[in-house]
Amino acid sequence: FRLDKTKFKAQAAQEAGDHSSYYRSLTWQERLRIAAYLNSVAYNYPLNDPPKMDKTAFKARSLKEK
Repeated sequence: FRLDKTKFKAQAAQEAGDHSSYYRSLTWQERLRIAAYLNSVAYNYPLNDPPKMDKTAFKARSLKEK
């Protein structure tokens, strides 16, 4: 998935700073839900069906192996 930069608008630092007090008043669960929604909009995937991680790109090994 690619980031769709047309979905959001640039904000001035003051304007963006005004939002921080609102988001601080939310619970961490609400902030997580908002972040998931914004990611789904930015990367253009359905909110309830996010893309799966490609686990073939990673390999599990113990710290003792080098």
